[in-house]
This record gives sequence, structure tokens and C-alpha cells, in this order.
Amino acid sequence: MVGILIVSHSRKLALGAKELAEQMIQADIPLEAVGGTNDDRIGTSSDLIYAALDKMDKQDGVIVFADMGSAVMNLELAFEFFSEAEREKFIIANAPIVEGTVSAALEASFGKSIEEIMQVISEEDFSLKVT
Repeated sequence: MVGILIVSHSRKLALGAKELAEQMIQADIPLEAVGGTNDDRIGTSSDLIYAALDKMDKQDGVIVFADMGSAVMNLELAFEFFSEAEREKFIIANAPIVEGTVSAALEASFGKSIEEIMQVISEEDFSLKVT
């Protein structure tokens, strides 16, 4: 099953997005959240990201949601500690961290492939519509 990793500058935000996704899908999928620095300040840590990715089942791939650019920088740094074959299993999604995570988790819970999930995410309109 496709895994999902949430990376945020805030540990609480990452855990909150994970909790929301788990509540919305009511299914058991590989879902991890990492946020903050090694000393629990606001920021990101390539070490924490690596540890989260390392414990995940990467066979079907892992979609990663990040909240800001420097989180992506630390993601890419963490990716370097994996083999090329493992790195090919990681995709950084260009979608909002909360909405994207929930959407991807829902699709993953249906057993969809990483390509199918990324297709859905790429077609999703995440804009907030107030009527």
C-alpha cells in the first residue's frame, strides 16, 4: 500500500494533519508525520525526516506532503541517505499539506497505486469555495 509522510515546520501541525486524515478515512494505511527540529523547535530536520521514511514500507511508494520550501530542502537532503532505487519510490506532492494528505490517504485506503493517487491530486481543486 502507498505510504504518506507529512512534513511540517510544526510537530503539532504534522500530527494534526495525520490525525485528521486517520479520522476521515477510518482505515489503516502507512501514514507518518514529522515536524519541528531535533530539539522540538519550529523548523525541519533531515534526521527526523530520514528516520520517519526509514521505518516506512516503501515498496509501493511514499507520497510526501511538505508545508514550505525549506521542508522540501530537508526532504531532499534526507532522500540522499537512501539508495537510488529507494529514492525513486518517493514523490513530493505539490498540494496543500492538510487537504492533500486527506485526499491521498483516502485514495490510498482504496488500494490505488501511487500513480493513480498522484493523478487524483493533480486534478483536485483545493481552493476554498465560499457560497
